Formats: sequence, C-alpha cells, structure tokens
Amino acid sequence: MAARARLRRLQTASVGGTVTNLLGLRVDIEGLNGVAAVGDRLDLRGRDSRAIPAEVIGFNDGALQAMAFGSLDGLTHGAEAVLVNPYANMLDVAPSWLGRVIDPLGAPLDRLGPLLGGPEPRATRVPAPEATARARLGPRIDLGVRALNCFATCRQGQRLGLFSGSGVGKSTLLAMLTRGTACDVVVLALVGERGREVREFIEDDLGADGLARAVVVVATSDSPPLMRRQCAYTAMTVAEYFRDQGRSVLLLMDSVTRFCLALREIGLSLGEPPATRGYPPGVFAELPRLLERAGPGVQQPDGSAGHITGLFTVLVEGDDHNEPVADAVRGILDGHIVMDRKIAEGGRYPAIDVLRSLSRTAATVLDGEQAGLVRRARAVLSLHADMVDMVRLGAYRAGTDAAVDEALRLTPLIEDVLRQGRDETTGFHESFLRLEQAMRG
Repeated sequence: MAARARLRRLQTASVGGTVTNLLGLRVDIEGLNGVAAVGDRLDLRGRDSRAIPAEVIGFNDGALQAMAFGSLDGLTHGAEAVLVNPYANMLDVAPSWLGRVIDPLGAPLDRLGPLLGGPEPRATRVPAPEATARARLGPRIDLGVRALNCFATCRQGQRLGLFSGSGVGKSTLLAMLTRGTACDVVVLALVGERGREVREFIEDDLGADGLARAVVVVATSDSPPLMRRQCAYTAMTVAEYFRDQGRSVLLLMDSVTRFCLALREIGLSLGEPPATRGYPPGVFAELPRLLERAGPGVQQPDGSAGHITGLFTVLVEGDDHNEPVADAVRGILDGHIVMDRKIAEGGRYPAIDVLRSLSRTAATVLDGEQAGLVRRARAVLSLHADMVDMVRLGAYRAGTDAAVDEALRLTPLIEDVLRQGRDETTGFHESFLRLEQAMRG
C-alpha cells in the first residue's frame, strides 16, 4: 500500500506556465489557462532550481493567481510554474500515522522516517456529510476534566468552542483533554503556534502516552498563510479518515482564530474588500465549511457510525468575547467553554468560568439527579458572584439571608472540585460524586 501511494504521486507529465507578476503574497502565472483550476497544486521553479510548492487560489484578466506554501525568495520574473500531479494535493492517511507529527502537506516533522501511505487518497477540501445521512450524536463522552464533565457535559460527535485570551492556560487544558478523554484517536492541529512551544507541548504537555494515540499537525506562526490554512484542512481530513473507520475521534484545533487570520491574508491578497474588522466576507463563508465537517459520520446500515468530537479554540482579542470570529464560531458550534483571566490570576486552574460555559446537549445525557445537582451548583455560584463584593465591603452580615450564607459556605468547596492538576484525570462518575459531596457541605 505504501509503494502504491508513492507511485500515485510520481510526476508523469509536465505542463507549465510562466510567472509574470509578484505582488505581496500573490503570484500571477500565464500559460496555464484552461488547464489549471482553483485548488490545483503547482511547483514554482526558483533561480536555484528549488521547487516552491504553491496553490492556485484564483484568476484575473487571463492570469492565474497562486500563493506559495513556502518562501518566495529566489523566484524570478519569467520563472517556470509546473502543474503538479493531482494526487500531490491529497493525503494517503493510514493507521501508521498515529504517534507522528506532520506538516500540513503530510510530510513528517518528527525525524522518525517516512510516513507510510494508505490505500485510499483523500482530498483535503471536501463537503461535510449530507445532513440527512449523518448519524445522531453518540453517548456521553468522558473528558477527564471535572469542570467539563459536570458543567459542560459533552456527547460523542459534539463540537465545542474554547474561548480564551492569551496566557490563561488554554494549551494546558488541551493537553489534559488529549490525555484524559475517553476516545480512540486524537488529532491535534497547531495552527500558527509559536515555534519554540511546539516541542515543549508535544514532549511535556502531551507526553509519550498522549502522543501514542494522536496525530499532530503543525504550522508555526512564521509559516505562509496558505500553510496555516492547510493545517486545519489536513487535521480535519486525518480525523475524517479515522471517523470513517467507525472510531471515536477527538479533534483539537488551536486555533480557529489563526485559521481565520490566514484566510484574511489570502482574501486581501486576492483583492477581497475588508468587511467586518478587516475580515473579508470569504472568511465567514469558509468557516462553517470547515467546522461542519466535524461531528457524526454517515450512519451505516447496521446503525453504527464514527464520530469526530471537536474542540476548537478561539483567541478573543482583549478578552472581547463578541469580536467577529468568536461571535461566528459560537453560532455554528454546539456549545462553548469560556476561560477567564481573573480566575487564572486567582490561581484556580483550569480557569474555566462554568457560569458562562454551556453545552447544548448536556440535558440529553444527564439523569434527573445529575441535572438537578448542576442547576443547584450553578445557582450557588451565581449568587456568590452577585454578593461577593458586598461581603468584601462589609455590607452583608452573616445570618441575614440563608441562601447567601449557603452560597458563601459552599462556593469554596465547589471551587476545590473545579481545581484540577495538569496530570490529574477524573472520570465522569467520580466528577459528579465529588460535586455531590461538595454540595452537602
């Protein structure tokens, strides 16, 4: 199968054009009209004969418009642009990819040798499964994090947004989910991540046990926008491969915001007008096309189906949770988890604001006793948040209101339940047992 995958990628013919213009990130090419289409892969031949991979992203006035996956240094006017074998734009995903770290083009980054290809090449930009053919959401999934198990209970195939500012503990929470979630496969997309943090995250946060069942796709912040965009598509394609095998897949994408920033750079280079805070309309058209691919797969005749449980992080600028990307993502997904800077500054990790976090499917998987326990805990935390300033100012005297007294007594116990170490994993039933004990006082 690996040999067949390599044979598919061999270049059997050469059809070329000429680079006529370079403006910012955009390369104009003539001579491929009627041959190359949007989405096709090209090789731009630089002055030193180095092949620079590129992709056709549009056309204008008889010239193709392309953007490169790498640096354009050394590219000359009149350089050759060669149309690449269509299979070069596909991924030969195989079970042997588990435990590997790859780039968005499917090349290994971990120095562990070549990736062995599977029998079926998969395109990276495909539509979501037909809505009426998809399976329903699966059973409850154990995330291993008490705050999420209790206050944002999730089902297999559900899609959640993780909204966070910078430096609030987002990466650590992702690592906890990677190690502690009860799933078969984890696919992790690091879109626009800081280069120095990649090894630290893989080796320290993820660890050998977490990596063993994971595929990590990396595009660092210095990568061209096309590479950062492709990182999200590649990770989704890998997740779809394992989902179509009937497996339960956890897809973690960090972050959707950087994916949208890459789309913005591409759109502006094509001449799209900026609309909402500098984002062209194409960004918000592409976002649901990506996110809708996650979720349940097509239901098989026997009723079985694989699932992609997606958790997509959103970097909120200046902790503004109503900025355009956050607002669009929140409207598409099935729930949201909010991380709060004040909670992190108070030393409670993971810094999840359970009052502002919501899973839209929690009511369908919690029994009456569990749902009642969560409602009561939310009421206690909400009342404490309303009264805490009055207590600090000395404007409230103990014994005045029994409900307030109870909230002041129980909130520290609930906070202890929500506080969890980075190497600690707690199952679903134990999470509710600890919450129940806290609510008893």
